[in-house]
Amino acid sequence: MWFALWLVYPNPPIPVANADLGRLITSDDARERLMSIRALVFDAYGTLYDVQSVRNLATELCGDQGELITQLWRLKQLEYTWLRSLMRRYEDFWSVTRAALEFTLTSAGIVPAPALCDRLMNKYLHLDLHEEAEQALESLSDYKLAILSNGSPNILDALVKSSGVAGRFADVISVDRAKRFKPDPECYALVERALGVVKEEVMFVSSNGFDIAGAKSYGFKVAWIERGGGAPPRRDSAIGPAEFFRLIRGRAEQLGYEPDYRVTRLTDLAPLVGAAPAS
Repeated sequence: MWFALWLVYPNPPIPVANADLGRLITSDDARERLMSIRALVFDAYGTLYDVQSVRNLATELCGDQGELITQLWRLKQLEYTWLRSLMRRYEDFWSVTRAALEFTLTSAGIVPAPALCDRLMNKYLHLDLHEEAEQALESLSDYKLAILSNGSPNILDALVKSSGVAGRFADVISVDRAKRFKPDPECYALVERALGVVKEEVMFVSSNGFDIAGAKSYGFKVAWIERGGGAPPRRDSAIGPAEFFRLIRGRAEQLGYEPDYRVTRLTDLAPLVGAAPAS
């Protein structure tokens, strides 16, 4: 298979395109790191599931404010997880998501009526899988597969069942077990206990820059699903909500922790780890 892949070495990442993967993994260090992988652990929101899939419903219910609500809701949802972690005032993800939605609707000049909030919240139980997710999970079935998510157990249980992939995972791990939110190290530590592996045997997969930095800091090998392709700099400030979101969430964070691998789709993972058989 031919695709673009970036391998991270001590120097800044160098893009390698149009190269056969078997030849691409050439360094002894890269081979050894791949040989040790026993488990692939996926973030849920944005990685396996498309958080932007709330847009159609938001537009149906809120008209031309739908795009703004989609983007602001997600940004505020993440902000509230970090604020609650810093304040040590944990509430589960369902509560945080509801609070973020009410903030968002009020900010957009829309009354956060219970009936409206209930319909939008229900979408989080039925988010769309990214189109390549099922194929990717099937191709990685020789490995232990798991989800590590900020989602609370009831949301994640409904989500994996409604999307038909519940049977793919050895465990669906909620940070609720640690009463923290990612990127707190206590969240990533849940993986080793749940799967019976050590951190060096885990490849963590996420499309979220903060999650990549947290998982890498913890000690996992990390693959970044670079869905946005890296948001380019703007020449002016005339941007809409979707582009604003992409500028904030579509780039690697400047925290000193880079991903080991950069790919553009979940289906790029199997050729990557396929350079070494599952142990």
